[in-house]
Amino acid sequence: MTRYDLIVVGSGLAGLYATLLASQRGARILLLTKERLEDCNTAYAQGGIAAALAASDSPALHYRDTIAAGAGLCDPSAVRILVEEGPARVRELINLGVPFDRTNGGLAFGREGAHSAPRILHAGGDATGANIERTVVARVRCAPGVTIRENHFVNGLVAENGRVTGLTALDETSGIEHQFEAPVVILATGGAGQLFSHTTNPTVATGDGIALAFRVGARITDIEFIQFHPTALAIPGAPRFLISEAVRGEGAVLINEAGERFMARYDERLELAPRDVVARAIASEMRASGSSHVYLDASGLGSERARKRFPTIARVCAEYGIDIGRDPIPVAPAAHYLMGGIRTSTWGETSIPGLFACGECACTGVHGANRLASNSLLETIVFASRVIRYIFEDPREQPADPVADAAEDEVTLPDLSVEVPPPESATAPPRSVDTLRDLAWSLIGLVRQADGLRRLEQITSAWMASAPRPTSRAQYELDNLTLLARLIAVAALLREESRGAHYRSDFPRTRPEWRRHINLYSRLTHGVPYGPPANASCGHG
Repeated sequence: MTRYDLIVVGSGLAGLYATLLASQRGARILLLTKERLEDCNTAYAQGGIAAALAASDSPALHYRDTIAAGAGLCDPSAVRILVEEGPARVRELINLGVPFDRTNGGLAFGREGAHSAPRILHAGGDATGANIERTVVARVRCAPGVTIRENHFVNGLVAENGRVTGLTALDETSGIEHQFEAPVVILATGGAGQLFSHTTNPTVATGDGIALAFRVGARITDIEFIQFHPTALAIPGAPRFLISEAVRGEGAVLINEAGERFMARYDERLELAPRDVVARAIASEMRASGSSHVYLDASGLGSERARKRFPTIARVCAEYGIDIGRDPIPVAPAAHYLMGGIRTSTWGETSIPGLFACGECACTGVHGANRLASNSLLETIVFASRVIRYIFEDPREQPADPVADAAEDEVTLPDLSVEVPPPESATAPPRSVDTLRDLAWSLIGLVRQADGLRRLEQITSAWMASAPRPTSRAQYELDNLTLLARLIAVAALLREESRGAHYRSDFPRTRPEWRRHINLYSRLTHGVPYGPPANASCGHG
């Protein structure tokens, strides 16, 4: 067993940034990731990172846009922190060497859906996430005090007397399970897109951190809100490659099988309406035509401009014979981002002492029911920074929150806290990853209704009740995805309304009484979720 000052789980921007800042404080840090440092959702982010840095923009405008997109469920205090601290954090990325694109000597700003001003910084055109990840990984690899363990799958948190004191991790190279101790564990494990048969997420996005936290009693909030990106490449046999919202921001339009531009029938903001609106409009057009896709027409950009602004998208589409500046791109919605997750304070604290969370696995309250485009990367650095500030500074000496003078109408929303009952045995189809993903896509996808939600909850409960103790990463990931599907089904069944990314065909309207958060939790019988580790060995720092 090896002790550290701090353990960080996950190597997306949230985990890397927290690690880098903790290193600057002189801490001894263990950074664990289940594949390489570079394998994460951050590296796939295309559009960019939103921040009010342009002369024509302001945090107040960014605040307004974020609140509007969140459909009444954003935490105003968290949003104010995001938009007011965000510009300084982005400047820190610039100082680290992130090569954001420039024009006429200044930063280049793009515009995306539901933003009232151009505020999206991008790097390498549509390779923003890859450039950020590459830059920060290089810094972390040479940071003092940091021990990096790649190919280590964290399979359990260890809790004593109600406090997290460490974790266990399976070394996939040796097959040995190690146990590590630290007074603080930060979960930065990303989302759960692999729960769905159609997703823009890489294979590592299996909801691990949320499952780990739930199993030690942490609150899970807003888990029913899953953002389906409207435009993923829809070619038979091809991965659902993301076609960035920035393409629509540059003027591309959506057309149906008949060649008609259709968004005017759904929203006055047309192609730049919030993602949930655009995704459901596309799904409606697909149902009406019986097609598996609609088209994104970027011909107005021209081939040369399109290839220059979106080199990654142009290259991938060219592999399938599509010139994005000339040919319509077949697109369809795909699971993209998880708005809910581990409930945290604005300092990253979870409901379990010693356990913090940041990034997509956390629910800070900034996204509400529907994330504003390009706020995700901003959230990772703003709240990773706050976690480290909280851990290493005396809270009594913390500077006042920028929300101290918040408006009187910025009230805290009520919570509905629900204990999730233990799994129950029942008849269910054989469990497999493909079966689970197909069920999730059809029952907790873009459109939901009570019978389907009950069915999924019952099936996943039965699978959990009969599942053997996992012994491999694949089995642990299947357990985690099964748990996530059950939690989403429970929360979606409780929320008898449609709001943001959550759409119930049997409750199609937004209902004021449901302007509240749903917290899910479980009671524990032991500190380690699968019982004492069977073959734990000493780790070596």
